[in-house]
Amino acid sequence: MIIRLTTYKRSKDIPPLPGNDVFHSTALFQIFEQTSGYSPTLLVASDNGTPIAKMLCITRRSFRLPTLADRTYIYGVGEYFLPASPDDAPNKRKIKQEQIFNEMLTYLTQKLDVHAFTLEFRNIEEPLFGYRYFRENGYFPMRWLRIRNSIHHNAIDKWMSNSRKRQIQRGLKNGSVISIAHTRDEVTEFFTMLKKYYSSKINHHLPDLKFFISLLEHPEGERFGKIYLVKLKDKIIGGSVCLFSKDTSYLMFSAGLRKSYPLNYPGVLCIWGAMTDARQRGFEHFEFIDAGLPFANYGYRDFILRFGGKQMSTRRWYKLRWNWLNKLLIKIYV
Repeated sequence: MIIRLTTYKRSKDIPPLPGNDVFHSTALFQIFEQTSGYSPTLLVASDNGTPIAKMLCITRRSFRLPTLADRTYIYGVGEYFLPASPDDAPNKRKIKQEQIFNEMLTYLTQKLDVHAFTLEFRNIEEPLFGYRYFRENGYFPMRWLRIRNSIHHNAIDKWMSNSRKRQIQRGLKNGSVISIAHTRDEVTEFFTMLKKYYSSKINHHLPDLKFFISLLEHPEGERFGKIYLVKLKDKIIGGSVCLFSKDTSYLMFSAGLRKSYPLNYPGVLCIWGAMTDARQRGFEHFEFIDAGLPFANYGYRDFILRFGGKQMSTRRWYKLRWNWLNKLLIKIYV
């Protein structure tokens, strides 16, 4: 197998490609392409002209701390579509995928012109996938947590805490209404609330308004993502954003005006609304995209665990541009 790698910096140059992973899709590329401060790059691996894998790399530029805060991150380890073979045992197929991954990882690390201070792989399904190749390319791992809810059961609140169930009932009884965003005005009002919340509460970078508008108006938006709103008398008091991929709905952002509307539980209802909609769309799982470090006292993780999800351990892999600092962190974490 002779692997050829091709990079795409503009969505109009990307040919039709197979795959159903939203985190490596042309659609998500297009959304970030229209978002200020972001530069997407799609890396495609081919064998004899046939695409066998792709990896979407998202570079976030910082205007406050240029260079030091620039970060390129990848959700997962790419998407693979090797042709089926009768003699392909599961372990043999995985070995092939890791070999392709090594080619893409090495190119990304050593040759791809992204100019980021930090390279990061996050939300990895299999914690041990590519371990050898990450290490060979100078990455260091950090343990991370994922929280996933199973929503294919008869009752999706089966493992939810009783207090959370009561909050949902009270919020709806007190006039809160859950809906899906359909207009630019709704998304703009939601973004204004979300920006204030994230700037003061959560150590998490928030894309600008164009990201959310692009998600709303993308031709394939119905298929791969939704913005959920919690309203009280037509005023938006909470909301969440989910991306759909394979059998899972991923919660990317959520916020609610908890202090202003304590009896309406907007932060709870915006997640509950996203979960119930995911169930209606046929998804089997609902995952919180960022549950934090396993040893950190993280209030948000305690909050989302009360929805009844399962806590799982995974890794994030990092590489820094400064070799001396990267080597120091390798000694600490490896």
